[in-house]
Formats: sequence, C-alpha cells, structure tokens
Amino acid sequence: MLGARLIYSCAYWSEAADLDAAQVAKLDLIARKLQLAPGMRVLDIGCGWGEALRHFAEHYGVSGVGLTISREQADFARERCAGFPVEIRVQDYHDVRGEFDRVFSVGMFEHVGVRNYRAYFETVHRCLRPHGLTLLHTIGTNRSTNHTDPWIERYIFPNSMLPSAAQITAASEGLFVHEDWHNFGADYDRTLQAWRGNIEGAWSRLPARYDERFRRMWRYYLHASMAAFRSRNAQLWQLVLSRDGVPGGYVAPR
Repeated sequence: MLGARLIYSCAYWSEAADLDAAQVAKLDLIARKLQLAPGMRVLDIGCGWGEALRHFAEHYGVSGVGLTISREQADFARERCAGFPVEIRVQDYHDVRGEFDRVFSVGMFEHVGVRNYRAYFETVHRCLRPHGLTLLHTIGTNRSTNHTDPWIERYIFPNSMLPSAAQITAASEGLFVHEDWHNFGADYDRTLQAWRGNIEGAWSRLPARYDERFRRMWRYYLHASMAAFRSRNAQLWQLVLSRDGVPGGYVAPR
C-alpha cells in the first residue's frame, strides 16, 4: 500500500507525479527545513521502517538514531539501513539520552496523547544541542479534544488522538521559538488516493486473513480520511522550532 519507500505519512505533491516521488519530495523538504549538513547527528523519534534516516544519511551525509517501540519494525529498519551510519533502537522516547544537532518526528505525534505533549517537547529540548532545530510533522485538528474518533480507536489506531494548534503551542511554550508552521493537509487526500490504488490493486495477492470484512473496514478508513482532509476538518502540519531562535530569522523552504 505504502509504495517503495514504506512511509506511512503524508507525501508532498507540489511537483511530484507519483507516490514514491512525492515521498522523496517530502523527505527533501524536511532536510531543507532542518538545514541538514554533513557530519550532523540527528534523532528520529518514531522512525517507522527507517526510510527517513536512510535517505538523510545517503543524500545529506548525516548520522542518526531512530526510535521505535516495535521490535519487528526495528529489525526491518536495521536491514534497510545496513551500511549507513544509522542506529535503530527499541526505546521509548522518554528514555532517550544524548545530544543531537537536529531532532525530527514524522507521523508519530498523533500517538503521543495530550497528557504527554509537554513531556515530548521537554524530551526534544533536552536532546537538542544549543541553536539546534527540530521538525514536527503531524496531522492536526481544528478543535482541541482529549480523545479520538471511537471507530478509529476500535479498528485502526488505538490510543491515538489528533492535536490542535492550541495544544501544541501550550505544550511547547517556554521551550522553543516557533520558526515556521506549514499546512499542506490537502496533499493527504492525494496520498490516501495513492494508497487506496495500491491496496486495491494488491487484494488478490494478500493472505486470506485480509478477508472481505477487513477490506470493507480498510476502504472505509481510507475514504473517511480522504473526506476529513478534503473538507479541511483535518490538517497536516510541519512545524520547525528552534531552541534559541535562529539569528537573523529563519527562511522557510517550500
């Protein structure tokens, strides 16, 4: 479903014609926003299958640490990142120690929960070197809440919830300077359409446990998500924050 890059987050379609190109464009956009440079050490909180760290190590000359709480995901990410200066850890983000030039998180904050927002930003602040930058890529909602949709909770993402702008700013207050806030939520509709096309084309090759009931559920999840972004009830935000403020101001890439 996710394409060759195995990235389960919104792609960036500004100049891309297909899903894989749009995901690479998203990674390169993040790299430009973080001003990645050779020799930097970066931290990926919620690294998924390791594609971002692998891409940044290969094309921007950085080294990095990726955190996941899934042993299976970690094993796969280590295979994908073999040969690159990337360490994949099975570790809760609260427990990470060390200093990094850059910290980023892509599609993980939706699973942090409002009670942990402050702890997340405190962890990033502790790990980020002075004058460092951090990027947060997250789905967002227009109104503050403390729970997720009951159907999503039961069938798709237990213990998830979408943050509001107010919740993010309150949790990061006093820790960071907000340098840039970029909303390209409309791109998620197109990303979901690409995922739908991939999964529909693959049903005949999937194991039997992906039965007709699962297929209906998955279609509903993808279509409802498309509707949320198309109606602008859900957003996709990329925030760039600095510990100390970028001297002379931050120029935001697009």
